[in-house]
Amino acid sequence: MEQEKETDAPSSRPQDMVLSVLGFASQYATDGMVPAIPSRTFVSVLGRTGIGEAATRATLNRMTHRGLLTRRKDGRTTVFAPTDEGERLVTQGRSRLTNPAPFERTDDIWTVLSCPLPARLRNARYHLLPRLAWAGFGPLQPNLWIAPGRIDVRPLLVDLLPAEDLDLAHAFQGSPSFPTPTAQLVARAWDLDVLRAAHNDFLTRWENAEPDLPEALPQLLLLSSDWSDLLRTDPGLPEKYLGPQWPAPRSTATYKRLHAELRPSVAKQFASLL
Repeated sequence: MEQEKETDAPSSRPQDMVLSVLGFASQYATDGMVPAIPSRTFVSVLGRTGIGEAATRATLNRMTHRGLLTRRKDGRTTVFAPTDEGERLVTQGRSRLTNPAPFERTDDIWTVLSCPLPARLRNARYHLLPRLAWAGFGPLQPNLWIAPGRIDVRPLLVDLLPAEDLDLAHAFQGSPSFPTPTAQLVARAWDLDVLRAAHNDFLTRWENAEPDLPEALPQLLLLSSDWSDLLRTDPGLPEKYLGPQWPAPRSTATYKRLHAELRPSVAKQFASLL
């Protein structure tokens, strides 16, 4: 399988792979819960995507230190399970990955978030920035972000900021008005050439790819990782602000096709691992 080459590994995020494995585990476990997974299972599965054992174990340790995973001994085996924060990321990621039309938006409603955090909340800001990117926010200026659509910012903030500091953040939803044209805000918050290039990179890798059913699990992990990267990059802007022949519909069709073709084999392969 071409996607399995070692040279492909740097384009994949080991943490995303670990979260994807946990997400698959919750889908295919008989009780629907995310089971504790042995470290050797992560090493084996991620190794089939081109990620080495040392990188996998370092990622598991880093995620444990960050409070995303718990680690315990089951006999002589080390097993990992998600914390509440890890579960949140798994659930959030699964919801976003399975959105049937992630880039389609017809309204002109926007969410604006102002969140100037003092130095004592530097750690909260560190965790907030990737959440904002995943939720579709682009930076307008320091401490001010904008996202297309009506975004509920509560889950982005409530577990990061102490209750007494929540009033530092202010969120508004609506449409820009004179003297600021919306196209100007879009151009300031996002580079459309970068967004188009991200779609073209995804399509170059996957549009003509055929399902490799014996290697369905690692292939789907690689596909999902690249799809996650694309979702972080392109927030799904209204079509009227995009250039001609915008590639997002092709990207969505490509992901949906391969995912549907790989999923039955992945279910069987993952059931055997669990």
